[in-house]
Amino acid sequence: MNVSISGHPDAPSRIFRWLLLLGILAAIGSAVWFALPEAPASVRQGDYLTEFSLPDVKGVMQSVPKGEVVLLNFWATWCPPCRREIPSMARLHDKYASQGLKIVAVSVDQRRHDLIDFMKEYRMPFQVLHDADSTVSRQYGVFRYPESFLIGRDGKVVRHLIGAVDWMSEPITRTIDGMLNEPSGKQRSVQDGGNKAEQGS
Repeated sequence: MNVSISGHPDAPSRIFRWLLLLGILAAIGSAVWFALPEAPASVRQGDYLTEFSLPDVKGVMQSVPKGEVVLLNFWATWCPPCRREIPSMARLHDKYASQGLKIVAVSVDQRRHDLIDFMKEYRMPFQVLHDADSTVSRQYGVFRYPESFLIGRDGKVVRHLIGAVDWMSEPITRTIDGMLNEPSGKQRSVQDGGNKAEQGS
């Protein structure tokens, strides 16, 4: 027995309805996409430091030191990788603070008492600032914690590091040694002038 299979009479209209639905969904998706806020600008390696002021745990407004070698770190007390890297960051401070390294740790915790309790527990010897509403964090394009920037005396970002770092590892200490041994802009100008004078004599 032969059975003939014929197309469903409503097939064209059903296809049309599906295409219409897909078109409506695509239009809605496009509208939502264009309505989204722009992604935050990020600070990349080679960029100059974006200046900011934030309160420390006592509420005193502070900013990143100028003309210094700086480790700028964004972190939070609820972030396990952040907790993991803080002891080596403290040892880094102990080793290089006398040579001029400044460490500025920017916490994005919302509650200041969480931050204060954490600092007491971990005995953080470097400067800690509080970015409670993440304004500066967004300004730097930071959303993965911890995230760090090594900044030279000229204000340029030398290294941008994402994730927990062993701050006493050889590649990191070699980089910081080089940054600390590099003359400041003023010293460099004096040296350049002296070299030119020697060449002219």
